Amino acid sequence: MVIGNLIINILIAIVGVVIGFLIRKTIGERKIGNAEELAKRIIEDANRDAETRKKEILLEAKEEIHKMRIDYDREIRERRTEIQKQEKRLLQKEESIDRKMESLEKKEDVLNKKTKELEEKEDLIDELYTKQVEELERLSGLTSEEAKEILLNDIKKEIAHESAVLIKEMENKVKEESEKKARKIISCAIQRCAVDHVTESTVTVVALPNDEMKGRIIGREGRNIRTLETLTGIDLIIDDTPEAVVLSGFDPIRREVARIALEKLIVDGRIHPARIEEMVERAKREVENVIREEGEQAAFDTGNHGIHPELIKLLGRLKFRTSYGQNVLKHSIEVSYLAGLMAAELGADVKLAKRAGLLHDIGKAVDHEVEGPHVDIGVELAKKYKESKEVIHCIAAHHGDIEPTTVEAVLVQAADAISAARPGARRETLEAYIKRLEKLEEIANSFEGIEKSYAIQAGRELRIMVKPEDIGDDEIVLTARDIVKRIEAELDYPGQIKVNVIRETRAIEYAK
Repeated sequence: MVIGNLIINILIAIVGVVIGFLIRKTIGERKIGNAEELAKRIIEDANRDAETRKKEILLEAKEEIHKMRIDYDREIRERRTEIQKQEKRLLQKEESIDRKMESLEKKEDVLNKKTKELEEKEDLIDELYTKQVEELERLSGLTSEEAKEILLNDIKKEIAHESAVLIKEMENKVKEESEKKARKIISCAIQRCAVDHVTESTVTVVALPNDEMKGRIIGREGRNIRTLETLTGIDLIIDDTPEAVVLSGFDPIRREVARIALEKLIVDGRIHPARIEEMVERAKREVENVIREEGEQAAFDTGNHGIHPELIKLLGRLKFRTSYGQNVLKHSIEVSYLAGLMAAELGADVKLAKRAGLLHDIGKAVDHEVEGPHVDIGVELAKKYKESKEVIHCIAAHHGDIEPTTVEAVLVQAADAISAARPGARRETLEAYIKRLEKLEEIANSFEGIEKSYAIQAGRELRIMVKPEDIGDDEIVLTARDIVKRIEAELDYPGQIKVNVIRETRAIEYAK
């Protein structure tokens, strides 16, 4: 029974499996059929779309080809038109060139004919010239080169001699016509006065016995230094400089007052506002005395008497005034000496020249206080204190602001330039002075036939030695004239420069 049930169950299971297999197979075949139908429809749709797209692409390609063909045809037509124009222009140029070639060929024929004629004439001229030269050589007994050399040498000598004679005649004529021009020649006065050189400065250094003195000069809360600066108008610079105080100010007289007052205070030792005021007043009186004494001494040394006392004081103030490193009072005294020496040599008024030379820079004594050029200030001061018209004119003309009308005015002008231009007189012109001397000698040595040159008399004279075998007596005049022209064209210099050309022949033998 059990075995029967087992068999039945097995049969039932087998039947179930077979039925399930059959059912699954039927369902799978149905799905496969549906998928095949769907794939077929998709393929058909794709073929239809591809066919449509293909037709569209073919149509677009045809349109593009048509458009390109139209553009190409248009471009071909334009190029053909341009080529036709160029061909036309080329034809025109060829025709023009042909015409020019024909014209040139005609001209060439004419030129050939003329050239041939000229060659025939040239041959004839050469033949005639040769015959004439041979005839001249036969008659003169000289070759053409020898005759040419002799002729040129004679012409050179004649021209040099006539030029030298003409130059000498013109110089003599000018000297005879104008005695005033001769008086302006100044050649030797520059070396007859000594020069002093003082460095221009706007500060003065006062030595201290020790550094503790600095605190006493400053005072409590700076009252001493403020009092001293207020009374003198000078700045006191107290820094780390050991045992020294610097006085700074543009007015040299105030700076001198401050120096004297401070030195007196240091010696006295009592430094307070009341004592400072007292010492400043003493220093002012002392400086005023020095100014008066220096002015009187300058007038006495130069022999100028009867000068107004106020002008004497102004002269003394120039002791504390410098210009480009040159002390103005010493410069004025030197100008007075120079002007007097030159006036004596030239027969002019010596007293007038010396007086005008001493007072020519008087305006610089107050140019820190009065506005305007020192020349104008000096003229006004001279008028105020009743100086003569001649002296006033010399002061007004000494810088060339007006034309000098007297010999003395010219001498003061020249003396002022000489004093300022001497070596070492002014700091900033020393280098220029040395360069000017070197340039003078360089110009002279650049000429042919010059053996040696020397710049002497502080650059006022150029002495030149020439080679006697290269330069003759007549030629040295022309050489001097050429050197003068070069100097005038290439150099800037005060006054005049004398060019002295010397030709010397020596014969030396020794007795044994």
